[in-house]
Amino acid sequence: MGFLFRWLLRLASAAILLSLLAVLVVYYLGSRSLPDYDKALAVSGITGDIEIVRDNSNVPHILAQSDRDAFFGLGYVHAQDRLWQMTLLRRTVQGRLSEVFGTRTVETDKLLRRLDLYPLAVQSVEAQDARTRDALDAYARGVNARIDEINADSLGRGAPEFFLFNAPIAPWQPADSIAIVKLMALQLSGHLGDEVLRARTSLQLPDEDRLADILPDIPGQGLAALPEYSALFPAGARFAAATPAQDRPALWPVPRRGLAGASNAWAADPTRSASGGTLLANDPHLGFTAPAIWYLARLQLSSGGVIGGTIPGVPAIMLGRSEDLGWGITSSYLDDQDLYIEELNPDNPEQYRTPEGFKAFRTRRSIIEIKDAAPITITLRWTDNGPVLPGTRFDLASITPEGHVVSLAWTALSGRDTSISAAIGLMHAHDVEEALALSEGYVAPSQNLTLADNETIALKTIGAMPRRDAAHQSQGRLPSPGWIEANRWQGMLPFSANPEFLSPSGGIVGNTNNKVVDRPFPMHVSFEWGDSQRVMRWQGLMQGREVHTRDSFIEAQLDTVSFTARSLLPLIGRDLWYTGEAAPDGTPERRRQQALDLLANWNGEMNEHLPEPLIYAAWLRALQDRLIRDDLGPLADEFDHVEPLFIERVFRDVDGASAWCDIIRSAAEESCTDISRLALDDALVWIGENFGTALESLRWGDAHQATHDHPVLGEVPVLRYFVNIRQSTSGGDNTLQRGRTSGQDPMPFQNVHGAGYRGVYDFADPDSSVFINSTGQSGHFLSRHYDDLGELWRRGEYIPMSLDIDLARAAAVGVTRLTTD
Repeated sequence: MGFLFRWLLRLASAAILLSLLAVLVVYYLGSRSLPDYDKALAVSGITGDIEIVRDNSNVPHILAQSDRDAFFGLGYVHAQDRLWQMTLLRRTVQGRLSEVFGTRTVETDKLLRRLDLYPLAVQSVEAQDARTRDALDAYARGVNARIDEINADSLGRGAPEFFLFNAPIAPWQPADSIAIVKLMALQLSGHLGDEVLRARTSLQLPDEDRLADILPDIPGQGLAALPEYSALFPAGARFAAATPAQDRPALWPVPRRGLAGASNAWAADPTRSASGGTLLANDPHLGFTAPAIWYLARLQLSSGGVIGGTIPGVPAIMLGRSEDLGWGITSSYLDDQDLYIEELNPDNPEQYRTPEGFKAFRTRRSIIEIKDAAPITITLRWTDNGPVLPGTRFDLASITPEGHVVSLAWTALSGRDTSISAAIGLMHAHDVEEALALSEGYVAPSQNLTLADNETIALKTIGAMPRRDAAHQSQGRLPSPGWIEANRWQGMLPFSANPEFLSPSGGIVGNTNNKVVDRPFPMHVSFEWGDSQRVMRWQGLMQGREVHTRDSFIEAQLDTVSFTARSLLPLIGRDLWYTGEAAPDGTPERRRQQALDLLANWNGEMNEHLPEPLIYAAWLRALQDRLIRDDLGPLADEFDHVEPLFIERVFRDVDGASAWCDIIRSAAEESCTDISRLALDDALVWIGENFGTALESLRWGDAHQATHDHPVLGEVPVLRYFVNIRQSTSGGDNTLQRGRTSGQDPMPFQNVHGAGYRGVYDFADPDSSVFINSTGQSGHFLSRHYDDLGELWRRGEYIPMSLDIDLARAAAVGVTRLTTD
């Protein structure tokens, strides 16, 4: 027995030693790709020396003798810190993920091949102005200089992910940067899904008033009556709305409904600023990832220094400031997508109907290489309106009549896309007037551009706006017959047609994705807007002070009071407050009374440490589900976020909307009070099952954790604990500090979409400006800069946004000098 024990002990010790050795080897290989920020390197392709000073937050300050060399330096630092992220974005837009990840990304590759975004980016290179082509070329050389350095010095393949996945790195090309901007346009566009959902819902709801309840228009005039979708296509599937939910393919770039772009931005002119200078605040909202999509950087250009947020792979400060000008962006929700139902020729399915008769599709075959599987060949098809989309995605099969296919018109499908030229031009602008002129070249994604120079503020919707015929059958809100001339786009409207607000008399401009204009179709901009709630709180905060400061703008940016909670709780609880007899502890009635008591004394602040936000959010979610499940059936799953205007319409009985409260399948006639009480009981049961029954001990932050997950390694056992960043957060769906919830079981309140970047700029003292991103600068999970900014971001703190190079040098984590070869 002793002999056996000794050998078991030896084997166990050997196993532990081997495990430790394996961990050390893995760490060594992974750490080889950690960048050395304090070095000198001779490179080819530059005209003079480049100095890259990384401040104590690892923000690179790139000092060069020419603009070309500055962009070279930006390409180099992007590749140092975010090479895996850059190449993953490039593979996504190229439709080449399956070469690395196998069959699980085939559907994603198929979509991107059908959209043809990368070939369109290649075509767009020649459309750029000379300054932009120089920047794109220099940036690509900078990226490739880092790739050459990795290969020459065996620097761990550039990132740990490259050890886990066989993903050869091709040299960076100018078209790659343009393609990433097009990919961002796809991630920020939601009108395709809105059209499909409106069509599916109209098939399910025979009453137009009820459709207006569940898919409400933002209050305002100018909307004309729409036809029923079934009237447009009588042969369509009448019960198509009941199709089963589709799984999202891996690395799918199209956001779920409600998770497309969002943002806040506002500016004050000197008359509304305590310091006498202009102010600007901006926090764009995107899906959370680790690392964040935003990378902070400063460039010294011939026109002066610029600092702000960049997107790895793109040679531009997309949002930020110079000494003279600040700019911020918010999603405009401009309707830049239309779906068309294309009729196939019954005698030749390779043709589709046009106003002039049947016409052959433009076609091209495309081969998708797949890791550990045989390649597949797909046939890409285009109509005059745009590429043909597969019926297996976006629930298109549920609304497509037999003998038809669906095509997509979209402003991003341009081979003359000069958006990157507009972005790079903006970095050189010195005032609002110049910036507005340069932004005319912006195509997609459409944004609201908020500007502030030393004296003037402005807000302008930028991006191509389709010219639609006033006789368009669905006004772009539903898929329409592609063979009817009036439904087709007639080019683009002039830039002057885009909404513009220059030097407003009130001294403040801003946007929370809210409706910006009330114009009749076809000059309407959009019928779908991203916000009807945050703007109400923003108005109150802006008008609550005669003058503002940098700190009051920060306070507004971090505000977590829900206007929605304050407005809806009195409606849904009006017949429940302080009613009924006292109930024994432990009974559902007693828990309901406790919950109502807590909510009655709550000010609507969605603070992570409070129980009330969780009770409120669970109640609203259960309430909407009870109201719509009976009428919509499985389609109710598509409405996974509470629509405040719907709840308000129901409980105010707007146009008979209280009809939603009566359960069709029950004999009794339920009132809205009945449904509200039952929904609160549902919510409390759900909370008890997931977070415990002690209501006073609940924490909103336990349910509302920000999920900065690695897009590839985030679900890998063990590794996910190293690469995912989770944080308890305040805010909610409708607060200015927006923390959009997932809406998906089993954790519907996880914070999955919010401000990956925050910046506040004060032009009375530009170097007092501040900014932050949501994780850190590095994409390397072994780096201390992978998540060092994340905790500051969570606490609502910022880092200095100064162009003072001496301040950057004072606590630099390293200085890199790139010298001519």
